[in-house]
Amino acid sequence: MSERTLPDAPARGRRMIPRDVTESLRAATPLELLFDLCFVVAVAQAAAGLHHAFATGHTGFGLVSYAMTFFAIWWAWMNFSWFASAYDTDDVPYRIAALVQITGALILAAGIPRAFDHRDFTMAVAGYVVMRTALVANWLRAAASDPAGRSTALRYAAGVTTVEICWVAMLALPHGMQSWAWPVLACADLAVPVWAERRHRTTWHPHHIAERYGLFTLIVLGESILAASLAVQGAVDTRAATASLYSVAGGGLLIVFSMWWLYFAKPAHRFLTSNRAAFLWGYGHYLIFASAAAVGAGLSAVVDDATGHGGASGAVVTVPVAVFLLAVWVLQQRPHHVGRGHNLIVPTAAVLVLAATFTGAPVPVTGVVMAVLAGVAAAFTRRRPE
Repeated sequence: MSERTLPDAPARGRRMIPRDVTESLRAATPLELLFDLCFVVAVAQAAAGLHHAFATGHTGFGLVSYAMTFFAIWWAWMNFSWFASAYDTDDVPYRIAALVQITGALILAAGIPRAFDHRDFTMAVAGYVVMRTALVANWLRAAASDPAGRSTALRYAAGVTTVEICWVAMLALPHGMQSWAWPVLACADLAVPVWAERRHRTTWHPHHIAERYGLFTLIVLGESILAASLAVQGAVDTRAATASLYSVAGGGLLIVFSMWWLYFAKPAHRFLTSNRAAFLWGYGHYLIFASAAAVGAGLSAVVDDATGHGGASGAVVTVPVAVFLLAVWVLQQRPHHVGRGHNLIVPTAAVLVLAATFTGAPVPVTGVVMAVLAGVAAAFTRRRPE
């Protein structure tokens, strides 16, 4: 029996009952890790599309497409993760439903290039429907097995199904109108959990949720490292490497390492004590995830510029880094009620990062600013231990 398996595992295998919110050793499961691994593909597709937009000078169009496609990725991952935190029975029907959702994620990933380049959402919506249909089946199963949470589960099932039908109906709209319908439907999707949990909170586990978000943060940071390393490799293979290129590579590593350091400097589970705090923290992570993945696309574009194959400005790196810093400051640091000095260093660093855009070496300068920020944050942490 594994550490995370409850003593009543046979009973749990027959019925989808809530997890214990005080359960010790509540860690991510191998199935959840597989789910995250498959989402790497979707994140990579979105980042690649953004890189191409930067490289070809279509930054505005690329940013809008990136925001739309990354929302679909993030929201599908969110729904699986929070449901699993409350009702992970780890039996055969649950595993099959999770594998179906993974299949939907891969279909979604395959549709991202079309959605990104041509705003053709057909395949992306198809993958989304596959994922959401499996999720609805899980909520209906939870409603049948958990009398206390029945109304909440039925609300989730009804809300998800309704919005899912609307997404499919959107495909019948004229192409130009689909882009206007998209934000409306995205807001409707975001509203479903708020409405569903008004009467009864699902039994999500704070420590487990914090770990799941941390793991996805590692995924998007890994995408940034991979994108930059592949770009540098391509430059070296074509003998286009220059001192500027190596300074970009070094600065990029400092940026990503510091982003990791800052995100994991404070434990998040301690302030996830209510739905209100959880909604703000969980929804706000869209900015953390999207900006972290965008840093990789920006680094790739700056590498192209350093080798004479593009004209991207340093803003494609500095802006997402600044967004990441401010989002981490609001969601991960301020809730810990740190001192005034500690509370000011991150916004100050974000301003300095934006100012680095106008220097001759924005990526190395940003890397130095981030490294100094990580060092100062570490010093404050030693002075004010948890």
